[in-house]
Amino acid sequence: MTRRTLLQFALSAVALLACTGAQAQNAATWPSKNIRLVVPYAAGGPADLVARELALTLTADLKQSVTVENMGGSMGVPALGAVARAEPDGHTLLMAAVGNVVLQPMLSKHGGADLVAKLRPVSIISTAPHVLVVSAKLPIKSVAELVAYAKAHPGEVSFASAGTGGTSHLGMEMFKSLSKTDVIHVPYKGSSGSVNDLISGQVSALFSSLPSLQGLIDKGYVRLLAATAPSQSPATKNLPLMSATLPEFEYATWYAMYAPLATPPALVERINQALSRALKNPALTSKVEAAGTELRAGSADEVLLWTQRDAAKWRRVIQDAKITLE
Repeated sequence: MTRRTLLQFALSAVALLACTGAQAQNAATWPSKNIRLVVPYAAGGPADLVARELALTLTADLKQSVTVENMGGSMGVPALGAVARAEPDGHTLLMAAVGNVVLQPMLSKHGGADLVAKLRPVSIISTAPHVLVVSAKLPIKSVAELVAYAKAHPGEVSFASAGTGGTSHLGMEMFKSLSKTDVIHVPYKGSSGSVNDLISGQVSALFSSLPSLQGLIDKGYVRLLAATAPSQSPATKNLPLMSATLPEFEYATWYAMYAPLATPPALVERINQALSRALKNPALTSKVEAAGTELRAGSADEVLLWTQRDAAKWRRVIQDAKITLE
């Protein structure tokens, strides 16, 4: 080995050690300024409420302000792009849903997959089932009764959703396939119109999160039939399951935290540890889980496993239903 080669090896080793040392120092001093938490949904929804409670808990623990920034629309593309382009210093994070990182890349032609590839998973944040509700104007009190009613009235039972390609739409497609019924999808631009028409009986049924429907259920405007997946949340753990009638039916929504792809592994681990402490905080747990969301601290590898699992599940549904977006 020549002297030049030895010198090159020595310089490379010094550079690697310097880089590793700088990364360790950055991780050790994080956070050194305010943290921006980007949420790809409008203020006031279930995701926003979890993010804001989490931000308050992190602020108290880290002694640095964590500020939620809502960036809704386009299935999360603007929010994913903003975080993908941010400095990889741990001070800009994304709390994204399965719809943003799994469904959107499979359905969108606007760079969704490219943006997800520029993000680094940090931790699972939460998981929650959807619930199936029907208009109280229908004579239906169980999933089995809904299946029977749909078979007796082909083409007359309609499912609302907040938009084509969203989780509530794909839940309907799963129901249609497994129950072998002829039901109709009615997409809305957002949830308010769909809920109003569900109350009036203009549409028959809806898959959605429990917090957004709880008030209507309590007042008897809509009737809750079942949850789409098991849960340990006090609000949902005792609900009937869709799988009791349709054995292969199961899905849940989930959220995970992401950072820019170039964020160093040591810093990702530091952020993960902070999130784990926050997500196990009893005060945060009591506020969030009472509404039907189960907090779940987890590793970056777990985020990848959940992504792969749900991508395989929803890809089949999307292909079978021939769903496409412009």
